[in-house]
Amino acid sequence: MEKLDGKTMDLIQQNIDELKKLFPEATTEGKIDFDRLRLLLGDEVETGKERYEFTWPGKSDCIRLAQQQSTGTLRPDKESSKDWDTTQNLYIEGDNLEVLRLLQKAYHRKVKMVYIDPPYNTGNDFIYKDDFMDNIINYLRLTNQTMKANPETSGRYHSDWLNMMYPRLKLARNLLREDGVIFISIDDNEVANLKVICDEIFIEDNLLGIIIWDLGTGTTAGHFTRSHEYILVYAKNKNNLKNFDAIEDSNIRHGALKKISRANPASDITFPAGIEYEGSSAEYSGEIGGSEKQYILSEKMVFEDGELKYPVTIRAGWGMRNQVLSWLDGKETFDSKGQKVVKFFFNRQGILWYEKERGTYNPKTVISDLANTKNGSKDLANIFGESILDYPKPIELIKYLLILVTNDDDIILDFFSGSSTAAHAVMQLNADDEANRKFIMVQLPEPCSEDTEAYKAGFPNICEIGKERIRRAGEKIKEKNQDKEGIENLDIGFRVFKLDTSNLKAWDPEVEELEETLKGFVEPIKEDRSQEDLLFEIMLKYGIDLTMPIEEISIKGKKVYSIGLGYMIVCLEDGLTLDVIEAIGTLKQSGQEIARAVFRDSGFTDDNVKTNAVQLLRKFGIEDFRTI
Repeated sequence: MEKLDGKTMDLIQQNIDELKKLFPEATTEGKIDFDRLRLLLGDEVETGKERYEFTWPGKSDCIRLAQQQSTGTLRPDKESSKDWDTTQNLYIEGDNLEVLRLLQKAYHRKVKMVYIDPPYNTGNDFIYKDDFMDNIINYLRLTNQTMKANPETSGRYHSDWLNMMYPRLKLARNLLREDGVIFISIDDNEVANLKVICDEIFIEDNLLGIIIWDLGTGTTAGHFTRSHEYILVYAKNKNNLKNFDAIEDSNIRHGALKKISRANPASDITFPAGIEYEGSSAEYSGEIGGSEKQYILSEKMVFEDGELKYPVTIRAGWGMRNQVLSWLDGKETFDSKGQKVVKFFFNRQGILWYEKERGTYNPKTVISDLANTKNGSKDLANIFGESILDYPKPIELIKYLLILVTNDDDIILDFFSGSSTAAHAVMQLNADDEANRKFIMVQLPEPCSEDTEAYKAGFPNICEIGKERIRRAGEKIKEKNQDKEGIENLDIGFRVFKLDTSNLKAWDPEVEELEETLKGFVEPIKEDRSQEDLLFEIMLKYGIDLTMPIEEISIKGKKVYSIGLGYMIVCLEDGLTLDVIEAIGTLKQSGQEIARAVFRDSGFTDDNVKTNAVQLLRKFGIEDFRTI
């Protein structure tokens, strides 16, 4: 049996393989012939000594850091998770550089949208100090001490920030789908440098725009009051990206009501018989609906055979009153985005909804009336009773970006997740449009200072704030939408994983007690690690989604994990006999599509069993099997 490679994706080899596919003529005895490659590229090769480039101290190390493989792992933390068995969302605690490396196999080209709000390098925020030799040990050390800011007096003030950002953006690009988009929030301190490195990483032609976000307030900065931030927007490949909000043969469905308020007072509209009803038959009277209430002024609202039986007058806070009246009058109707309204209808709860065509949308690069920094503080205060972090991004801002580029089942990644605004926005938008977007939040557990409101509220680090926000926000969203059909299926859970060193012992031939090391290496699994720890490391290194369903089954008294309905079988037990192996093989005959199997090398009763197990598994059609 072949040993399972304990390393993450080899990005250098991947790049070489891509070059071989693109330019097979430039391959000589399995290697790239750069002289021949230059000939094939013709005039597109820069040969002069002087050229346009952007560099800084440490850039070469940055490139190597982005290509470096990891031997670390992500350990499951079920106690901190919510809805572990059913959720498709992830929350990962750890150094985002190392986490991004670990996600390369499982999420390569799967992420539709990345949003990050990194440190702005103001002189007061923490900047990651990466260790080229062992970033995991460096991370574990950092999390046990006070993290230091990057002051302007530092001799490498801008360089340190660039050294942090460059490898992380390189790795993030690998995770983006070919039609993926990245949004990066930034301010004046580093916007110029950020654009240059993004032009290099994502290619300048893939810049979709630079959004100027009006903060609604400002701080004095020299001669001006600084009242804006930027959001840089790059596509993985803009040629693969459709216009925003454009999906062929797909319509959008939304509720047509708003909460009654001073800004949105109630008014009456009479609906004629024949308006479509999503159910079959029903009767309603009086007050119906959740926070967006609908008051039936007629005696009853009666539905039969999927339509309104008699005219009815309804009082409500209409979200689009003019469009309702226009549509009832038989006119061609468009919403505020210029998208055509197909119809208004009543859902199964008797609430007015509408359906509109998805059309192209070209948003302005200046956002001035959407949300500001005060809204972000209010969002947190609504969850925790007070704003326990400074300058969080508002939910509405992230929702707006999500609406531009994401749809049902898309994956959204934020690897500077902070208070988890992005996760909150994903859940809220899913509730609004009944989609199933999934999020991956990554955050370093930065300690909260003892004098902060967060620490006083019982949160020792930022990760604890982020996880608790997701828990509370999810429940609030469900409660607010409790009358909405299907709301019980909204995914408000998340699996928590924590970055750590590998579950396998490292081979060190330099130690003095070599004999003892050899004895210990017979059983390479660390004593303080569980089978589940090892299971998820196997999934990572194999490139399997960490939210894949896992079934634990018993075969001949041995614990066996079936991942993804048999996509992979893992057995980490001792005392494996041929009877056990044959029983595992019969799972494939019973209907499970077993593609691969993994065992502990020391788990077989003897070498004969291990050798014969190979042939036995092949008999059942299982060709891919490895040991650890």
